[in-house]
Parts: sequence; structure tokens; C-alpha cells
Amino acid sequence: MCDSTRPDVDAYGIRIKATDLTDAVLQRARVQPGYTVVIWRGRHVNEPTELSDDEASLYWRDVLAAARALIEYYKPIKMNYETLGNSLPHLHTHLIPRYKEDPAPGRPFPLLPLDGSEPQVPQRQLQEDAEALRALLA
Repeated sequence: MCDSTRPDVDAYGIRIKATDLTDAVLQRARVQPGYTVVIWRGRHVNEPTELSDDEASLYWRDVLAAARALIEYYKPIKMNYETLGNSLPHLHTHLIPRYKEDPAPGRPFPLLPLDGSEPQVPQRQLQEDAEALRALLA
């Protein structure tokens, strides 16, 4: 993640918001409608506790802005925020909207490491959703 050139589109998804320190990327993997990852793009850190107070404030502001846009657009009944870093040691937060038709009601979402073989959101749908989310985040 540190070496990323920060493209608007890549194999993982479409960037819906970029700031100096974060990217929010709507994911191609069909995990849940609206599944998004917010990635810290400042200096390398593994944990949010490694951020200064100012950096942490900016990071979480951007995470919450992305979550609010996802909630407004997709209308989930709950939003999960997962800041893991177990398999990819770089600060990033998974935003996982939860819906009535949920694979694990009342439990943490069963998010497995993604390897590219999982089903994908159709490109047209991904693009339409990304455009709508970009407008909400503008």
C-alpha cells in the first residue's frame, strides 16, 4: 500500500475519494453492496495508535465521511468498521454495510482474505455506484 501510485481505478476497485492522506476505494469484490476500504496514504504506519493526534483526527474524519456517503446511498441497517491489518500490515479500514439479508446476522461479518477469485461486482454497476458516491463525497 505504501508504494501505490494511487490510481483512480485498479484491480481492487474504484477510488471514490482522495485526500492528501487517504483514499477511499469502492471494492470490486462482491462482499456486500458498498464494501469500501479507506487507506492511510501518509507515512507508513501499521496501527492507528502510531498516528499523531492531528493525523488520527484527519484519518477518522475521512473514514466517517466515506461511511456516511455509503449509508446515504446504500441504506444499510448497520455499518461495520474493521481496522485489522493482520494480513496486510498497513493502516486501512474496511467499511462493510450490513443489510437485512445478511450472511451473519448479529455477528461480525465473515470477511475472509481476498485473493481475486471471489465474485466481482459488474463493472457497469461498480462505475454507477462510484459516480454516485463521488458526488456525495464532493
